[in-house]
Amino acid sequence: MSIRHITLSLCLVLLAAAPLAAISQGSLLFLTFEPGGRANGMGRAYSAVADDAFAMWWNPGATAFNRKGQIALNHIPWLQGSGLNDMFYEYLGWNQYFEGIGNLNAHIVLLDAGTQEQTDIHGTSQGNFHPFDIAGAIGYSYEAIPQTLGLGANFKLIYSYLAPGTGFTESEGKAFSFTFDLGAKYRNAVSIPGLDLALVLQNVGPDVTFVDQEQADPAPMTARIGAAYRVMEDPLNKLTLSVEASKMLANSDPLIKRFVTGWEHMDEVIYSAGAEFVYLDLIALRGGYFADVAGKITGPSVGVGIQYAFDSRYKISADFAMVPGGELTDFNKVFSLGVEY
Repeated sequence: MSIRHITLSLCLVLLAAAPLAAISQGSLLFLTFEPGGRANGMGRAYSAVADDAFAMWWNPGATAFNRKGQIALNHIPWLQGSGLNDMFYEYLGWNQYFEGIGNLNAHIVLLDAGTQEQTDIHGTSQGNFHPFDIAGAIGYSYEAIPQTLGLGANFKLIYSYLAPGTGFTESEGKAFSFTFDLGAKYRNAVSIPGLDLALVLQNVGPDVTFVDQEQADPAPMTARIGAAYRVMEDPLNKLTLSVEASKMLANSDPLIKRFVTGWEHMDEVIYSAGAEFVYLDLIALRGGYFADVAGKITGPSVGVGIQYAFDSRYKISADFAMVPGGELTDFNKVFSLGVEY
């Protein structure tokens, strides 16, 4: 690929990741994009709240408490209005409980970076190409302590396509890799009814190679810790407060060593807080605050949701949120749908 070609493709990925974190190193950053209108409306403080088909992404241990089949869809026109109006982030997730077995989960995420022009080393157009990233995951969770402690894990297969080969080399800018997620949710912690805690480790995997092994980059291994408190929970009103902190543990050290050295540069920790008020189990109002100081992405988030239960078994929900977009755009808009059956 030409130098211009490679640079353009990498810039697209980095621009897409900019609203999430300031990261000195790392690859497959689309794996860090948080899905869900409800989660984003709450400032992305969701790992201790998650109880839908987005829960597998946020905290695979949280799905252990789900007893209904669940499907969730997400659509984000990423950085729309910044000149990148054909970039989209999509999510499709599923969760199902099986008596005596536990919960099985699956999801697919896709980052479509739109159509780009391909040029040779002289700047001559060679047509267009279409970079994208996609990951498919399967997961399992169970109640290690009934109604109290849920544990879970995901396995992801990942394909990333940055650009076709041209110029000095015919090697395509593409990579195939895998990662794991581990998560735990502890309900009614320290004997306080309504207090839930979460601990999550995402994207644990080998370095990612696009061109050659010497240029491999670490996967975006991320640690999350969260807490949620159900302040009010009755048939008329529900109020939930949540907080979360996350840190990417990506540097040039070997994978095992990153569990220790990845905690350097604590100024890169991302903090978030959120609240959700639900009236009549029908209308939800959400707000939050997202603070990525190192990435210069701070500000409030807002969201609204509508849910309707057909009977005690079926429920449909629709959610919308606006979250800070950083220096490239004021807000990212998040649309999602959910079904319980």
